[in-house]
Parts: sequence; structure tokens; C-alpha cells
Amino acid sequence: MSLMVDVARVAAGVNIVLLLGLLTVWIRNYREVPGSILRGLILFGSLLLAENVVALYFYFNAPAMPPLAVEVMMVLQVLESVGIAVLFYTTWQ
Repeated sequence: MSLMVDVARVAAGVNIVLLLGLLTVWIRNYREVPGSILRGLILFGSLLLAENVVALYFYFNAPAMPPLAVEVMMVLQVLESVGIAVLFYTTWQ
């Protein structure tokens, strides 16, 4: 179970780094060309960043969770990493 928590921690950390990069690009673009789509992306990225920061905090400080919960959270965190990585890649193109 420790390996699953470690994978979830790494995925949450990667998500935080990618989201900070995305927010940097979106905010820079918003300053040049304000628009509702960029405002929405900035809000989306900020909320997702907050979720990942809280998740990472709990992965390091929360009491023991049932193994099934840890496994499900790890899978969701990794899937979220894949989604954010795709968004990051398409944003930088």
C-alpha cells in the first residue's frame, strides 16, 4: 500500500507543477488578449491546483486510509496526471 501512496504523491506533485505552468501561460495570454475562455481556463486551473495541493497534503499527513480507498485515489490521481499532461502539451503547441 505504501507504493500506491507514493505513486499518488508523485502524480499530485507532477499535477501541481504542470498546472503552475499552464496557469502561467493562461495568465500571460489573458493579459495580452482578455477573454471569457481564458478566464474560464484560469479558474479551472486554479481550482484543480487547489485540489491537488490539498490531496498532496493529505497524502503526507492524513491518517491511514482503507486500502481500497488508497487504490482508487491513486488511479484517479494518475488519470488526472495524464489529462493535465495532454492539456499541457496542447497548450504549448
